[in-house]
Amino acid sequence: MFLDGLDELDQKIVSLLIQNARMSYSDIGQQIGISRVAVKNRVQALEEKGIIEEYTTIINPQKISGAVSCYFEIETAPDTFTEVAELLRQNDTITQIYRVTGKSKLHVHAVASSNEEMENLIYNTVDKLPGVVECSCNMIFSRIKDIKGLRL
Repeated sequence: MFLDGLDELDQKIVSLLIQNARMSYSDIGQQIGISRVAVKNRVQALEEKGIIEEYTTIINPQKISGAVSCYFEIETAPDTFTEVAELLRQNDTITQIYRVTGKSKLHVHAVASSNEEMENLIYNTVDKLPGVVECSCNMIFSRIKDIKGLRL
């Protein structure tokens, strides 16, 4: 199990927060048999250790009219990899960047408000990146499975 490094109470707390990050400390405490204050202290310790990174609202771009979501696979020359990654990181249309196995490869996810915005990203950012050896783009039609963070 992924949570083996945590004691049993912390595992239960994390599991409940993954199911519902808005769950109150009181509700968590009632479900696992400890006080609200003890839950709060444990959650704060998990946050301070970096185990819990953030609480966020996730917007499904496919539910917003006109939103376009694409994945790019970008291979760069080794000497331009860092510069390319930084240029992409600075672009607000790009939501995720991963360094993946292979020769200086980046896996990049972008969500645009329209086809025009995605086209602008491609022509004015991606096409102008220095040292790109190869680039492919795949448009996402539908989400079949999308797990955020840690699987339990």
